[in-house]
Amino acid sequence: MSTADLHTLTGAYALHALDDDERERFERHAADCADCAQEVRELSAAAARLGLAVTDSPGPALKDQVMRRITTVRQEAPRTLPLSAPRAVGIRRRRRGHWALAAALAAAAALGGTAAWQHERAQDAREQARQAERRADQVAAVLTAPDATSRTAKLADGASGTVVVSRSRDRAVFISSKMAKPPGGKVYQLWFDDAGTMRSAGLMDPGRTSEAVLMKGSVDGASGMGITVEPAGGSPSPSSPPVALLGLPV
Repeated sequence: MSTADLHTLTGAYALHALDDDERERFERHAADCADCAQEVRELSAAAARLGLAVTDSPGPALKDQVMRRITTVRQEAPRTLPLSAPRAVGIRRRRRGHWALAAALAAAAALGGTAAWQHERAQDAREQARQAERRADQVAAVLTAPDATSRTAKLADGASGTVVVSRSRDRAVFISSKMAKPPGGKVYQLWFDDAGTMRSAGLMDPGRTSEAVLMKGSVDGASGMGITVEPAGGSPSPSSPPVALLGLPV
C-alpha cells in the first residue's frame, strides 16, 4: 500500500472500518502526517455528531419504495475530461476515497440515528415501567392499609365493582370485575361524588374488563363515587348517565 493510498483512509479509519493490518499501517503513517491526523480528528467529531442526531423513524413503506426505484432509475455516467495518465490515476484514487467516505458517513448517520431512536424508546419503556411500578405500589398501599374498608356492588351483565378506601392515606382504589368493554372511541371515567358535585377521579383502561385503578385525587369529603362512559381522553364533567353509583364505605 503506497503513501498515496494511506492518505485516502482517513474516513475509514475514523469510522473503524479498517482491518488490523490497514489500521496499523495508517496509524504509523498518521504519526508523521499532520494533515491526516487533523482530518481524522475532524471526521471522528463529525461522525459522532451524526450518530447523536435525532431522526424520525421511517414509515414501513419506505424500504419497499426505495427498492422498487432502484430497479428503474439508471445511474448517470460520470462526466470526465481527458487527463494525463498520472493525474487521472491520482484523481480516480481521490474520488474512490471521497465516495467511500461519503458512504461511510451516511451509514454512520443512519446507524447512529437508529441507535439514538432505540435509546429514546428504551428510555420511554423504562419510564413507563417505573410509572406502572409506582402505581402498583400505591394501589397495594391502599388495599393493605390498616384502616382500609370496602364496598362492593353488582353492575350490569354480571359485572361487579368494589371501592376500597383508606382514610389515613386519603386515597381510594376501584376494582372492576368482568365489566363490558366500552364502545369504540369511548372510555369509562371514574368520579368522586362531593355532595352532588362530580369530581373526575381518572380513567379506566378501555382494553381491560378487570383491573384495579388508583382513583385520581384525594377522597377528602366525598360520600360516593360513580362511573360514566365518556369520549376517549375523558370529560371535565359527566356527559352520560352513570353506569354505576356506589357509596364510599365509612
